[in-house]
Amino acid sequence: MKRYETIATNLAEQIRAGHLPVGVRLPSLRHLIAQYGVSQSTVFRAYYLLEQWGLVRAEERAGYFVTQGATVKEKAAANGLSTTPTKVDISDLVFSVLESARHPDIVPLGSAFPSPQLFPSARLLKSLVSGTRSLSPWSTVEDLPPGNDHLRQQISIRYVGAGLSVSPDEILVTNGALEALNLCLMAVTRPGDLVAVESPGFYAALQAIERLDLRAVEIPVDPVSGLDLEALQRALDQHPIRACWFMPNFQNPTGTSMTVEKKRALVEMLRARDVPLIEDDVYQELHFSRDRPLPAKAFDTQGLVMHCSSFSKTLAPGYRIGWASAGRFADRVRRLKLMTTLSACIPAQAGVADYLQNGGYDRHLRSLRASLQSQLEQMETALRKWLPDSVRWVRPNGGYLLWLQLPSSVNAMALHALATERGISIAPGPIFSATHAFQDCIRLNFGHPWNPRFEEAIRTLAGILDNPAVHG
Repeated sequence: MKRYETIATNLAEQIRAGHLPVGVRLPSLRHLIAQYGVSQSTVFRAYYLLEQWGLVRAEERAGYFVTQGATVKEKAAANGLSTTPTKVDISDLVFSVLESARHPDIVPLGSAFPSPQLFPSARLLKSLVSGTRSLSPWSTVEDLPPGNDHLRQQISIRYVGAGLSVSPDEILVTNGALEALNLCLMAVTRPGDLVAVESPGFYAALQAIERLDLRAVEIPVDPVSGLDLEALQRALDQHPIRACWFMPNFQNPTGTSMTVEKKRALVEMLRARDVPLIEDDVYQELHFSRDRPLPAKAFDTQGLVMHCSSFSKTLAPGYRIGWASAGRFADRVRRLKLMTTLSACIPAQAGVADYLQNGGYDRHLRSLRASLQSQLEQMETALRKWLPDSVRWVRPNGGYLLWLQLPSSVNAMALHALATERGISIAPGPIFSATHAFQDCIRLNFGHPWNPRFEEAIRTLAGILDNPAVHG
């Protein structure tokens, strides 16, 4: 157990025992730093974890206090109660939020995409021309599922670079990662089935569950430690879960990543119950550390992990080229592809394949990662400058998304509405939950080159947070 987890657990036990009753102010950061001999960030993480458990709340310039009902919440957790399966009704909310971000003049802090300025469009166009010229007249038939042979070979080589051995025959080219994820979900579920998803989690997973008439079982995600495996264990023990849809690397929206040990434990937990894992890994190549993080698929020996990714977040957003490495379910997923959209764009497949072989993809990725890391630092500087100290976040080690926890009185949907009126898009927390939770959270995008518009947008958000209309 890490030091911050030890501190949080000790305080949680005192709360459960009644030694720290409801409403009492918890020890200050300075007191705990001296008591445990740790850094300020360690104590901050401990309090953040207690907030995630629902035991404490933060009050600006006052400290942390035990929440009303904390004992009840802890008792429920101790009894092993898991989230009730939920019928999902999220699409209207998601569409209303996304529609507000489509105007070209709006500051895209709520966008799900990085800036197109960061991609090698001219060089990619050259590959598209070259790749298209090399196509044979029979490619319209030959490149039907599973897809362009050359592209699947190049994707297989990328797996080797990540330390995995994945045959091109297992790889299915799709219209972006989202189609890959949806096909995998369709392959292993039927209407009415239960699917474990992250909370907060990617809203497109919730939309897919809604569309297929499935039920969501939400598994908590901590912005520091990632997916709660104990909660998943309880859910698997209590419910007939048919599949899991998780994002172990740079999770959307929190940006957190699971450790190697947790990924291995996750796969083993699911293997013991023969439950498939649909792994959304679209941000894996956007790591800020030296080494690319392993996917959960690296620990799969039974073909249970269906690994999905794309080039939309790293190279060519408009080309809509993704893939699924679907393990034992590959044939089933391939047939579903034939029955639905038939084929991904054939020239785009050829163009991306040519770029991967000749365009300097790794060199581009190094430049892209450096840009994203610099933009994160600039956003954090602006957040610290303009937002109140009560706003908290955990810095991600990759991707381009930042999850902010605001004061508990803030209504993220009201904040979103007022920000939209001022030409700023944000992604409010409720769209990342089947139960519309996380009312005091927002997701911001740092995937755009920093300029005065973004600085002014953060300053404006700070002003909106002072508006009584967003509180209560």
